[in-house]
Amino acid sequence: MHPSSVIMSPLPILLLRAILALISVLATSHPLVRHSYVIASSSSIGNYDRTAARGEVEALLKWKSSLKGQGRPLLPSWNATIPSCSWVGISCDSSRRIVSLNISGYDLYGTLRNFDFSSFPDMTTLVLANISLSGTIPPSIGNLSELNHLDFSQNHLSGSIPDSLGRLGSLTNLFLNENNLSGQIPSAICNLSKLSVLYLNKNQLTGSFSREIGKLESLTDLRLNKNKLSGHIPSTIGDLSKLSFLYLHKNQLSGSIPSEIGKLESLGELDLSENELSGHIPSTIGNLSKLRLLYLYANLFNGSVPREIGKLESLTVLQLLGNKLSGHIPSTISNLSKLSVLYLYENQLTGSVPSEIGKLESLIELALYDNKLSGHIPSTIGNLSKLSELYLYKNQLIGSVPSEIGKLESLTKLALYDNKLSGHIPSTIGNLSKLEVLSLFTNLFSGSLPVEMNNLTQLTNLQLGDNNFTGNLPPDVCRDGVLVNISVAFNFFTGPIPRSLKNCSTLFRVRLDYNQLTGDISDALGTYLNLYYLDLSYNELHGMLPARIGQYNNLTLLRISNNKISGALPSELENMKRLNVLDLSTNHISGGITKDLAKLKKLFELSLENNELTGSIPPEIGTILTLRNLSLSKNRLVGHIPKQLGNCIDLLSLNLSGNELHDSIPVEISNLRSLEILDLSGNSLVGEIPEQFWRLQSLETLNLSHNNLSGEISSTFNDMAGLKTVDVSYNQLEGPIPNSTAFHNASIDAVRGNKGLCGGIVGLETCPLEKEDRKLLVILLPIIAIMLLFMVTLGFWHTMIGRTKRNVEDQLVSTNGNLFAIWSYDGVIMYENIIEATEEFDSKYCIGSGAYGSVYKARLSTDQIVAVKKFHIMPDEDIVGTTEISWQKAFRSEIRALIEIRHRNIVKLYGFCSSPRHSFLVYEYLEGGNLENLLSDRETAAGFGWLERRNVARGVADALCYMHHDCSPSIIHRDISSKNILLDLEYEVHVSDFGTARFMKPDSSNCTSFAGTFGYAAPELAYTMEVNEKCDVYSFGVLTLELIMGRHPGDLISSSLSSVYHMQLKEILDQRIPYPKDEIMADLISVLDIAFSCLSYRPTMKQVSQGLSTRRSGTLDYSWEINLGELFNLRGLIL
Repeated sequence: MHPSSVIMSPLPILLLRAILALISVLATSHPLVRHSYVIASSSSIGNYDRTAARGEVEALLKWKSSLKGQGRPLLPSWNATIPSCSWVGISCDSSRRIVSLNISGYDLYGTLRNFDFSSFPDMTTLVLANISLSGTIPPSIGNLSELNHLDFSQNHLSGSIPDSLGRLGSLTNLFLNENNLSGQIPSAICNLSKLSVLYLNKNQLTGSFSREIGKLESLTDLRLNKNKLSGHIPSTIGDLSKLSFLYLHKNQLSGSIPSEIGKLESLGELDLSENELSGHIPSTIGNLSKLRLLYLYANLFNGSVPREIGKLESLTVLQLLGNKLSGHIPSTISNLSKLSVLYLYENQLTGSVPSEIGKLESLIELALYDNKLSGHIPSTIGNLSKLSELYLYKNQLIGSVPSEIGKLESLTKLALYDNKLSGHIPSTIGNLSKLEVLSLFTNLFSGSLPVEMNNLTQLTNLQLGDNNFTGNLPPDVCRDGVLVNISVAFNFFTGPIPRSLKNCSTLFRVRLDYNQLTGDISDALGTYLNLYYLDLSYNELHGMLPARIGQYNNLTLLRISNNKISGALPSELENMKRLNVLDLSTNHISGGITKDLAKLKKLFELSLENNELTGSIPPEIGTILTLRNLSLSKNRLVGHIPKQLGNCIDLLSLNLSGNELHDSIPVEISNLRSLEILDLSGNSLVGEIPEQFWRLQSLETLNLSHNNLSGEISSTFNDMAGLKTVDVSYNQLEGPIPNSTAFHNASIDAVRGNKGLCGGIVGLETCPLEKEDRKLLVILLPIIAIMLLFMVTLGFWHTMIGRTKRNVEDQLVSTNGNLFAIWSYDGVIMYENIIEATEEFDSKYCIGSGAYGSVYKARLSTDQIVAVKKFHIMPDEDIVGTTEISWQKAFRSEIRALIEIRHRNIVKLYGFCSSPRHSFLVYEYLEGGNLENLLSDRETAAGFGWLERRNVARGVADALCYMHHDCSPSIIHRDISSKNILLDLEYEVHVSDFGTARFMKPDSSNCTSFAGTFGYAAPELAYTMEVNEKCDVYSFGVLTLELIMGRHPGDLISSSLSSVYHMQLKEILDQRIPYPKDEIMADLISVLDIAFSCLSYRPTMKQVSQGLSTRRSGTLDYSWEINLGELFNLRGLIL
């Protein structure tokens, strides 16, 4: 082609340009082009996302680097080379932004200090639970504006809850429970209107509830339990209409339950237990128709159980125990058809057990014990076919056990002890084939046990003691070999020991004492590797002790006294290394005392008296350094008294009387500084009484009669101030008797039959004066005359003062006259001053009240503060007649007691007033209040340390020791309880309230009506009504346990001993203060010993006071988890 042929003309060129322009316009609106544009634009956004994601990664890696992890690799997937959305615990949204972090359960050991919350603006879920976090919660957590679920539970976080949490407006679930958070709950939390679940429980939060809590209208679950919250529950709680769970237990809340709580109609579980709530239970609680669980126990509620509680037809568990509820159990309770657990124990409920209770056919556990219920056990109780546990003990129930009880075929535990039940045990009890515990002790049951009891093959605990049962024990009581504890003491059972017990290897505690059981003991006893306690005393058992008794390696007490056991002591006894008490007294045991008994290094009581033992006393006995009671009297022992006995420095009683011992009394006996009773009478001892006996400062009773002792009684006996009873009759003693109280109070019978004793006992010759004495008398006679004149004058003055004091009682009988006696003040002026200071005894000055009166705080015109106890004076018609009413007796008793006694640990009486208008006593005012209030206030109790508590126990013991042993006549307080122990600001003790005090009268009956505080009174008072020092000793034991436990030990002292033995030491220590350190723990354990000894043995208060005066120290060689049974064994204490 010619080149010129391809050259286009201008027209086609213009056309081409037009076409190309059109294509360009169309292309800009084509989808493919539009897509390419979006890609180009999003690339810039992608750069932004990658930047944000990189910030999240960097923030997490920085936080990870701050964690410790205890040497283990931490979160290995958290690595910059791995996409963050693939890391453990991480969840992302579609744009790969982190919205959830959940790594609970890892041991990361770190803080939140380096956690950059602002790097996660899209996060909705943050769960860092149980990863060992410590430190505080940073305020920057408020930057997580999209968060709806926050969980920091089960860590070690401390400090306060930041106010910034109130900015998390989307939050629905907040879990901060189980940390160490403190301070108040910030009111800002109440701004979280969407909050559904709030868990702040198990922290150290303080302060009171905010009324603004009612703003959380979406709340369904609120748990603030186990903190230190105080104050009242606000009425606005009733605004939480969606609430299903409300847990406020174990705080320090006070006041009453607001009636508005009845508005929470969605509530399913309510727990307000273990607070200090008081007042009546509101009737509006009956509106909570959906309530399944109701826990109000361990508070101070009073009044009756509201009838409206019967409207809670969905209720399955009702626990109102440990309050001060009174009145009858409402019959409406029968409407609770779904109820499975009903606990009303430890209150003051009266009336009978309602027969309507038989309608609760879903009931599994019923506990009404420790009340004042009376009447019969209703037969309708047999309708409770699902019942597993029935506790009605410690009431005043009468009548027989209904035969319908045999219908309770699911029953495993039946405890009816400490009532006044009588009659026979119904044969239908044999239907209870699942029964494991049967406790019927301390009642009035009689007759023989039904043969059907042999069907109770699952019994682990059988307790029938202190009744009037007769006949044989069930032969198959341990047929299936599961019995652990059998106690049938103090009955009239006859026949042999049940044959099934011989092969019952599970036995732990056996008490068959004080019955009339017969048979050969060698055939009755089997092999018991777990046996801890065996008491067969006061029966009619015969035969020889079997050698296999030495296999009882865990036995701590063996008593088989007052039987007809014969033969020699088995040598195998030496294998019982844990034995504390060995009592084989009053039998026909013969042969010698083997020296191998000295291998029993934990023995503290060895009683072999009144047998037919021969030979000498092995010196090796003196190596048992734990011995407290050694009695070998009334045998045929010969030889001398081993001087090695002087090594047993803890010995309290040594009785070797009625043997054929000879030689002199070893001087080493005077080393027994704790000895209280020494009886060496009825032997052939010679020589002089050791003059070193003056060292026996604890000795109270000394009997050396019917020996051949000679010489003079040393004048060092004058220094034995504690000696009360002495008998040195029928010896060869001569010379003057010592100038001591014991000898001055002795009768002629205590010194007769000697060679030439003389002195000031009626019937004994007067000692002649020596020549030197006559000269001295001439010199001293004028001096004596002058002194005598002075003494007559002084005596006249004391007589007048004494007459004034004695006239107090006579004048107080009058109720129409006025009597004022305020020491060192004008009585009438002081009376008017007190009336004015208390504004006529206005209730606002009242600081306490009791049965006979109320106590008021009065600031006198001199600015002195006194305590005024105003007695409740009854109307005139109540005091007409010759019988003195109770308040007058209390008034007189208190005045008489406090006039007679002076002691640093007894409250000081300033004076009294008796008039028709008012009768009151004026005391010193003690700012520390009473012990009951101190222990019930958690904050105050937390500052009441172990040493202070020990010193309180010692102060009370010293006061009681003074009253029992140093006052004449002795004074019994009769109402030792925590409410009557007053304290100053230094915790110095002052025993108060002597309104029920009793002066002991040696020559008259000391029986009286019941007095004291329930829970502190000795149990024997219920049936003996005999007042003696032991009543105060028991109360002191309860009080001391209360000091150790921080609460009244009701559960502990009312529990079966087997359950007490299995309790751990740490369970009975007050949890509000740290465990004591080793240097004071040994001392505290000795106080615990004394407390349980008071409950079991009733030592004298002098022994108790001396025991508390000796500080123990040492290293704790056992753990807090040690069982009390094992601890008692190690300490040589047997209950």
